Amino acid sequence: MTHRVEVGRLGRHFRPTKPTYPTVWRHDMRALTLSAGLATLLAFGNAAADTAAGPSPGPEAPNPAAEEAKALIKEFAGTLKDELQGAIKAGGPISAVAVCKDRAPAIAADLAVRSGWEVKRTSLKPRNLALDTPDAWERQVLTRFEERKAAGEPADALAFGAVVDDAGTKRFRFMKAIPTGDVCLACHGKDINPDIASALDAAYPQDQARGYALGDIRGAFSVSKAQ
Repeated sequence: MTHRVEVGRLGRHFRPTKPTYPTVWRHDMRALTLSAGLATLLAFGNAAADTAAGPSPGPEAPNPAAEEAKALIKEFAGTLKDELQGAIKAGGPISAVAVCKDRAPAIAADLAVRSGWEVKRTSLKPRNLALDTPDAWERQVLTRFEERKAAGEPADALAFGAVVDDAGTKRFRFMKAIPTGDVCLACHGKDINPDIASALDAAYPQDQARGYALGDIRGAFSVSKAQ
């Protein structure tokens, strides 16, 4: 592609005297001009390539709301963990099924009311399809989490945030991966006790959240707030 820059014409009656330069100096100027032009074309080509490749997901967007999002997720995860451990201690893993089904959405709803954020969990293999199915943005981030983990990042360190356009409104969205721990395998692993499997079937007829191994990405906490 050829780029042309037109220089504006001088006034009709203005006739500047053409300067004369030594031959060697003129050659140096030509070399500098060619070098500058080549540098410009290279820079333009690199910029075009970067644009074609699209923006790099990178780390989470620098936004003051990120710290608030992290604190909210920490509270959600901590509260749910305490209730799950209490249920397991009192009645075994089967009791945890009811906590996940009933208490997890209630905890998220309570946090949403108190904080003004939308709060949920999501997964590429959701257990509760009505509540946990990812939207397009969440699916993209979850897929990127899997790629980052495959490249060597630990699941418990994966997080991403960005300001997105939501029907004309700026919204900050933030997600943090949920790694599969030992306690998760009783209900999400590959070898689930038949009694627990029956309880899961009854609570979640369309359950997809099984077959995980220790350290897998089981899903993510997902929070968002209008800016």
